[in-house]
Amino acid sequence: MLALANPPWQRDVWLDPSVFEDLDYVFHTLFDDFCDADEPERYLGVSLRTDEEVVLMRELGVALNATAAEAPNDTHAEYLRASAWPEVVAVAGRLAQVMAANDLRELAMLLDDEAVPEPCQVVRGTTGNTGHQGDRHTSRDTASPQVKSATSPKRP
Repeated sequence: MLALANPPWQRDVWLDPSVFEDLDYVFHTLFDDFCDADEPERYLGVSLRTDEEVVLMRELGVALNATAAEAPNDTHAEYLRASAWPEVVAVAGRLAQVMAANDLRELAMLLDDEAVPEPCQVVRGTTGNTGHQGDRHTSRDTASPQVKSATSPKRP
């Protein structure tokens, strides 16, 4: 999605025949492996998280189909020059933002408060910056962040 939203990347990478990634690779990965932009509703709850993602994916499909109609030889350069291409870039950018925000929201729900260390927690008796133990000042290094494993969150 980010590649579709990034015109400098498209020019620098997709138009360079020596680079592995090109528009065909993006289309295959995104629409053959991840989702069908012509029928994104089928992917709700599979690869798309929300109705908003479905709507934006459908808009992206419409914009890509309009672009394909302007690329009779199906070349990367034709796609990038098509009058409909700026709409592809704009919708892909909105969809990338929505998907990233939804992924972050999902990640936050998976982690409970105990799995995320507080930035100023102090573990007594460990080496670190000079800090406080209770109300007493100490002259030895005792403060360091307490880190709990985020890979094994507490199970219900």
